[in-house]
Amino acid sequence: MARGQQKLQSQQKNAKKAAEKKKSQGADQKTAAKAALVHSCPVCRTQMPDPKTFKQHFESKHPKSPMPPELADVQA
Repeated sequence: MARGQQKLQSQQKNAKKAAEKKKSQGADQKTAAKAALVHSCPVCRTQMPDPKTFKQHFESKHPKSPMPPELADVQA
């Protein structure tokens, strides 16, 4: 009957390891996603990953505001 107990313990141990791996992996994805958002809109403080997206956002959301100098030469 010892084998049944060992099997149960092994399953619990493996489930715990899988949960820890999944938890640590999720945090890495969050930090990577946050690090990718490098451009910040000066008007609404929204963060964007690249200058092209930033320029599209600025043109559509803030048409009356003057264009920031860093977006002047970006091709949308």
